[in-house]
Amino acid sequence: MATLDFDQIFALAVQYHRQGRLTEAIAGYRRAIALRPGAASAHNNLAVACREAGLTAEAIAASRSAVMLAPHRVEMHLNLGNLLRESGDVDEAIAAHHQGLRVAPNFALGFSNLGVALQEAGRVEEAIESYRQAMRLDPGAVVAHSNLLYAMHFDPRCDARMILEEHLRWAALHADALGEKAPPCENERSPERMLRVGYVAHRFGDHVIGRFMLPLLRSHDRGQFEPFCYSAATSLGAELPDAGATWRSTRGLSDEQLAQLIRQDRIDILVDLGLHMSGSRLLTFARKPAPVQVTYLAYCSTSGLRAMDYRLTDGYLDPPSTGSGQALGEEDQNYVERSVRLETYWCYDPPADASAPGPLPAASNGHVTFGSLNHFSKITAQTLQVWGRLLTELPNSRLILHARPGSHRRRVMELLGAAGVTAERVEFAGFVPTPQYFEQYRRIDIGLDPSPYAGGTTTLDALWMGVPVVTLSGKTAVGRGGVSILSNLGLEHLIATALEQYVQIARGLAGDLPRLGGLRESLRQRMRQSPILDASRFARNVEATFRQMWREWCARPLFSPSPGTPGEGQRGG
Repeated sequence: MATLDFDQIFALAVQYHRQGRLTEAIAGYRRAIALRPGAASAHNNLAVACREAGLTAEAIAASRSAVMLAPHRVEMHLNLGNLLRESGDVDEAIAAHHQGLRVAPNFALGFSNLGVALQEAGRVEEAIESYRQAMRLDPGAVVAHSNLLYAMHFDPRCDARMILEEHLRWAALHADALGEKAPPCENERSPERMLRVGYVAHRFGDHVIGRFMLPLLRSHDRGQFEPFCYSAATSLGAELPDAGATWRSTRGLSDEQLAQLIRQDRIDILVDLGLHMSGSRLLTFARKPAPVQVTYLAYCSTSGLRAMDYRLTDGYLDPPSTGSGQALGEEDQNYVERSVRLETYWCYDPPADASAPGPLPAASNGHVTFGSLNHFSKITAQTLQVWGRLLTELPNSRLILHARPGSHRRRVMELLGAAGVTAERVEFAGFVPTPQYFEQYRRIDIGLDPSPYAGGTTTLDALWMGVPVVTLSGKTAVGRGGVSILSNLGLEHLIATALEQYVQIARGLAGDLPRLGGLRESLRQRMRQSPILDASRFARNVEATFRQMWREWCARPLFSPSPGTPGEGQRGG
């Protein structure tokens, strides 16, 4: 490489980068910069490659250099803002995005990325307006529109019907026409044969998707189901060790190319694990590359796609109208897909490095400590007002809240301070590695679930660490995550249906330390005995569900009508 000039080295580094060979790409960009230090694009590309390789500090440094060298180029500010947000410096991220928009005031992607940073800071209403501005500037801004859909689940102003209607607009604008051009699936119509099941996620790894998928993948009956995983990771082995699945890289593939790959693999049932979150591949699903398509796990909602046949849920996230099982519920009309209720939505795999719960902190502290280690974007003003009331009614209590450094911490204290809560009673916990994250629960007596977007993984983590969680039953499925988890554990007495009851339950727990201590000692065993930790049982339930879906597809005529309107329970394919 030493005999090559700048242009040749840079071009080779770009080629390595596209191939996912990050070590060679980074070395190439560094060499190019050594030859031409003023090459802003080389600094910018180095920042992107370092980000993908997990070299955060070098990525930010390279991105800052790119901005200094080319302050007139909006993409430099955009990349810096994204890097700063991902590193936890949300205030600087917002400032970087604003600077980029000063350079290019009509840059739709700039408003979309600003919205993501605002949402990270818990400013969901501002984030939604930023996404809408991106859509006004570019009606085809599919990512901004997806960001809006996801953000609406965090906004107390949005009910399930409003959320559905916006999903239908997204599908009409960006997706539904793609399915009309798709060739029919020609998979063998044999109801009882082995099925190929494809799981599509931007990444698995130590992400929550990986934590929930690993037990299912390990427990799949390999005599009946052959799992495939489609991910942008460079290798599945590093992401899901011992998963026993066939891995396909989606890196660099367009949605159309991914759809072609799935068709080539002859996938029978294709499962979306991303919905409208970052890295979404719903435009692949819109092309109907598999006969049966299902959405699950990312968050319990709707895709909006006519090409998505089913959504997996349970009877607590989406209560059936009568009895149990697959009876339609009132909420089913709020989804495009047919809702299929599992015994439980959750299959939890406790991390091996999670410590023992330890004794009740209040027993030695002399005060009760409440806590919420949920992502800060879930902490709405309404939630803080309720927590402020609770802390006011228990003047010796404390609160531990997950929030990276930034001005949003000041906003929290302003809202809590309005209720009379002083600063010394509130502690902020930043991002820490997994073992330290679980250690934080040893300092918490009672978990507080946010609203309208309730905890899922965080609630399960808290319970595993002996921390009972008080939840409020919400207006949407994502608002009933705590309801589902606690009901599966026989802890319905921790579920509130009104704000007043939420405060009463938390106050009652805080006032009975012997009862609280007993709960702490019993929660792990309670979880071990529940369906949530029974991976084999969960896998059989999912497999029976998939088999029934497949039988129904096999029984359908070769040329069937399009899916029905939301709530009709019809299926596409």
